[in-house]
Amino acid sequence: QEGMPQTLTSTSMFTPCGFSPHLHSSKEGEQGGLIFQDGNLTSASLDALIQHLIPTTDYYPEKAYIFTFLLSSRLFIEPHELLSRVCHKCIEQQRLDDPVLDKARIRKFGPKILQLLTEWTETFPYDFQEERMIGHLKDMIHRIAPCDEAYWKKMNQLLQALNQKLATLSHGQEGIVKISTAVSDKLVAFKTKPPSIQREILSVCSDPYTLAQQLTHVELERLSHIGPEEFVQAFVHKDPLDGTKTCFSEQKKTSNLEAYVKWFNRLCYLVATEICMPAKKKQRAQVIEFFIDVARECFNIGNFNSLMAIISGMNMSPVSRLKKTWSKVKTAKFFILEHQMDPTGNFYNYRTALRGAAHRSLTAHSNREKIVIPFFSLLIKDIYFLNEGCANRLPNGHVNFEKFLELAKQVGEFITWKQVECPFEQDPNIIHYLHTAPIFTEDGLYLASYESESPENQTEKDRWKSLR
Repeated sequence: QEGMPQTLTSTSMFTPCGFSPHLHSSKEGEQGGLIFQDGNLTSASLDALIQHLIPTTDYYPEKAYIFTFLLSSRLFIEPHELLSRVCHKCIEQQRLDDPVLDKARIRKFGPKILQLLTEWTETFPYDFQEERMIGHLKDMIHRIAPCDEAYWKKMNQLLQALNQKLATLSHGQEGIVKISTAVSDKLVAFKTKPPSIQREILSVCSDPYTLAQQLTHVELERLSHIGPEEFVQAFVHKDPLDGTKTCFSEQKKTSNLEAYVKWFNRLCYLVATEICMPAKKKQRAQVIEFFIDVARECFNIGNFNSLMAIISGMNMSPVSRLKKTWSKVKTAKFFILEHQMDPTGNFYNYRTALRGAAHRSLTAHSNREKIVIPFFSLLIKDIYFLNEGCANRLPNGHVNFEKFLELAKQVGEFITWKQVECPFEQDPNIIHYLHTAPIFTEDGLYLASYESESPENQTEKDRWKSLR
């Protein structure tokens, strides 16, 4: 595995493939409440971990540690409470309450605490939607600023960058929400075949390569809104050491993650709808072949999520039962793709392809080669099993840090992928169609399917009857 080139952007916080959990060189044993094994931090009390996050005049935590701890700490303590404790400890340790400040010392400490706050705001901007977070941040800077004018400027830059990021994110969220409500209210439920005025995909885009590129646009746009913390918050349970509440007593903050899963489902149904809609067998076969080509282009691009949605759409029973239609299709290409996405061996083939794409992305020279869009529900499932499979705390109450290093590795890799700029030109017309074209409900799909090729057996006949 290659180490990633270090850049000075926020991505260098987690070098996922060269992810180095070596947070200390000491062998076995304990340092300040931190337990090490083979030089890796394996467990510690929450207090010790918080202490390990706090910079001093001559210590700054490793990037990998910062990301791992900020990601996982929210299972034990809310972000605003964590920041509050970090600030209190800094005030104590650097004696920031003294009537006369030790300026020389604070000038050594200042840049480090500013760096930590910057990394926090860059990687977990959603944490700072909360007033209390901004309050702690400003309080900290007010205390050190008298020692150096430059700290004010630094704070303003930090807050400006943060506001900009949050504005972009919420603007994107609003767009997604607007689209999904419009779609689910008005259009989704065709019960029977719609009139022929319905535009179909081939009239909007007949080139498979172009459609694969536009799907990649939609995927990257939606991915860009998902905060790393959503992966952890999706699995928040009660913390055994705090019987009173789960850490996120408010609603779980996973809306972007959920919106992304909805998009996958929409794409499955859109593919099935486009195939079941045409009245003529020849046209249906043409649409199937078109989507097989689109899926293949998605595979070549590294867009595995759209690929999987297209295959899932084609495998829905209303589509797969259309035997006469399929007999007109050159299916060899489809079987190759299906083989790539075959679930056996825990998706062995797909995982091999994903590793290939990830490797290509590391050595890439262009954004085009950097694209890796994982099959998302499998990524969530992996994280779910990692989470369910090991305890967050050890029997002695220590935080199981080993588990969180593994979690940070999986989430960190995803964060690197979601930051890729889409290299393809956007076609608003096609993207609008993908988001708003009417789709059948499951019943509607069966109806359209039976109208295209009449029921084969009693079960199908009964179903058709009850649907009509």
